Amino acid sequence: MSNDIPLPLPDLPGSAGQTTQEQVYLRLRNAIMVGAISPGTSLTIRGLAEMLSLSPTPIREAMRRLSSENAVEVLGNRRMNVPRMSLGRFEELVALRVAVEAHAACRALPFVSDHLIERLTILDGQMDRLIAEDSLDELTLLNHDFHRLLYTANPDQASMPLVESIWLQLGPFQRQVIRRVSEYYQVDRHKEILAALAIRDPAALSVAIRSDIADGIVAHGRALLSGTSS
Repeated sequence: MSNDIPLPLPDLPGSAGQTTQEQVYLRLRNAIMVGAISPGTSLTIRGLAEMLSLSPTPIREAMRRLSSENAVEVLGNRRMNVPRMSLGRFEELVALRVAVEAHAACRALPFVSDHLIERLTILDGQMDRLIAEDSLDELTLLNHDFHRLLYTANPDQASMPLVESIWLQLGPFQRQVIRRVSEYYQVDRHKEILAALAIRDPAALSVAIRSDIADGIVAHGRALLSGTSS
């Protein structure tokens, strides 16, 4: 099925009423988003069907949807792969993420309550424990939960589909970048986000969001792609 899938596909609990097709799509999408499938991994519908003990039909539809989201590339001979990252594409995705998420955070700020800040603080504390445990999958999921909870405080938000598309495209490469979690998280920018939310300061919030995204992943990502990483 593949040249190399370094980790099993993480389990993802289903919801009542979810079709097999939707469950397969969400599980594969989650695996790509958290970086469980490495860039350059080759996939086939038959191989995935065998791995998941399913017929090819739901796999085919899931891969079609993931292809439309630029999460997988369709190759010849019924093969697909998770795209490799280039320096130019990396710079574009990071710039997009900074712009969209700073916008989403500032638009959500008028709707942020003290209760929401408490919930975000709890998530941040959970992330601190995962950093100490070097638990990459759970850390990535909680980081997404933290940002998603903030951005969706805006009842009129329209940014999340774009935000999640960027997360999806960055996920496999970002996992390579943050394998040394303690080195990646030198400064806990979530504390700065929480501080800006507490005083309802949009300028400070924008800076904190930008720093949270850019710190570590940009420097380490550029070094990895240019072949200068240690």
